[in-house]
Amino acid sequence: MAYQLFRKKSIPAILKEAEQGLSDSEGHATGLKKVLGVKDLTALGIAAVIGAGIFSSIGKACFDGGPAVIFLYIFTAIACGFAALCYAEFASTVPVSGSAYTYSYVAFGELFAWIIGWDLLMEYAIGNIAVAISWSDYFTGLLDKAGLPLPRWLTMDYTTAHHGYTEAAALLAKGEAAPNIDATLLERHAAWSQAPQVGGIPFIMDLPALLIVALITYVVYVGIRESRTASNLMVLLKLAVIFLVIVLGAYFLQPQNWTPFAPNGFGGVMKGVSAVFFAYIGFDAISTTAEECKDPQRDLPRGMIYSLIICTVLYVLLALVLTGMVPYTMLNVGDPLAEVFARRGLGWISGIVAVSAIFATASVLLVFQLGQPRIWMSMSRDGLLPKVFSRIHPKYQTPSFSTVLTGFVVAVPALFMNLDVVLALTSIGTLFAFVLVCGGILVLDRQPNRPASRFRVPFINGKWIVPLLFLLGAGLVTRYVPGHFASLFTLETFPMLLFWLVAAVLSVLTFVHNFSLLPVLGLVSCFYLMAQESHSNWLRFLVWLAVGLVIYFTYSYHNSKLHREGKEARVSGQ
Repeated sequence: MAYQLFRKKSIPAILKEAEQGLSDSEGHATGLKKVLGVKDLTALGIAAVIGAGIFSSIGKACFDGGPAVIFLYIFTAIACGFAALCYAEFASTVPVSGSAYTYSYVAFGELFAWIIGWDLLMEYAIGNIAVAISWSDYFTGLLDKAGLPLPRWLTMDYTTAHHGYTEAAALLAKGEAAPNIDATLLERHAAWSQAPQVGGIPFIMDLPALLIVALITYVVYVGIRESRTASNLMVLLKLAVIFLVIVLGAYFLQPQNWTPFAPNGFGGVMKGVSAVFFAYIGFDAISTTAEECKDPQRDLPRGMIYSLIICTVLYVLLALVLTGMVPYTMLNVGDPLAEVFARRGLGWISGIVAVSAIFATASVLLVFQLGQPRIWMSMSRDGLLPKVFSRIHPKYQTPSFSTVLTGFVVAVPALFMNLDVVLALTSIGTLFAFVLVCGGILVLDRQPNRPASRFRVPFINGKWIVPLLFLLGAGLVTRYVPGHFASLFTLETFPMLLFWLVAAVLSVLTFVHNFSLLPVLGLVSCFYLMAQESHSNWLRFLVWLAVGLVIYFTYSYHNSKLHREGKEARVSGQ
């Protein structure tokens, strides 16, 4: 039983299946269309990374960290860069759909593959719900500015409206004049009080979030070529707007706003880790399109790395422009790009930013809606999910059932749910995937007779470097953060305790086995970012994984393709 949990798929077997066109577990000969080139993949990566993070959460990150937040963007990009190199090697070695799920199946075996596949389903679904709600906020604001406001009960979720109504009603009861109450609270009060009632319960829903998910799901359903075209157009538009913002903003820079550079110290900079990392996730989603690439072994690595470099440069430049145009204390707003220009008397920029934000956020939604069905498809091929999940549409050549189901899984919760914690929950899930992919390269490097790959992570022996870095890090923490290690043995700090344990074990293993430096640095840096998440997010994440394990042991383990093949081999051997 224990051995069966870690049964692995061989790379030659995976490549043979892909060559034979086994894209549909129902036996249809039709596979996926191979239409994507390196430019398309780079655009998809930019589409996923440049979204709500650059139009909204960058403001909060700048407010917390000041101008020094650029170091958080750079550090996060480096951590993602290590992971991107590992993704690139896997994508070049195993050029099939499935992303980190397939890579973990090759490196660690079936149980880990299921865990990461289940984790990716959470990451993509919850991330898309958050993006859909963010898109709805931008769209609703644009309609308001155009004089076409929607009824407030059609623009938010039940919980948000109820809390806002309660808070506003309490202020009104104390004699507070309505004009003195925050406009957002008044909107929520109006949504609750004006909503139609069903059985005495106000009927409140976020209709724009539903509609954008439906539209994007349709585009993804009808074909990869249509998805590519839509993504490329939206990327061109938002890059043009970001370029405009950077160039115009440079004329209004006041260098004195960059002093103090780190007003809230290291803690303030790291406070924005969830929002900043959420801004970067998505470059890995393009690895799910491997079977729709013309030359995946060459183009996937390039697309990932190019998109990450471009996005990092844009984030750093924008953070410098924003904190240089106005004091960082003024940036804790939902639309920082529009706010800084409004303060400079350039209100017309606000309209351009609002329109481009709608397209930027929609492009993120498109890439994630593209990625999740292909992970479901890969898991279904392997028998871990029912066969219907890998059904390929005979005309559109897309995973039809999985695409439609993804639309429902995202659209329905987006109608009603309050998602204050989705940024952190999505970030921790993505970081976990990055950790396993970096670890997978360490395993892959030690496999004999591994297939040739057109891209390899540059090998630098970490035998001495990693242990020295660990000792240096521990020494600096002991010197400058007194009592740090003594405070780790509590529920709130167990993520950091886990980080130090993993770092110590990895240092020993690297010294003994001469592990490659870059994958080790990727694993450690991504795990460190995971450790910055609150213990409550870790607990939610572990609960989600526990639910997944129940499904695995009750269905997936017994229906696994490898399990059936092993059973047939044992029967024939008898």
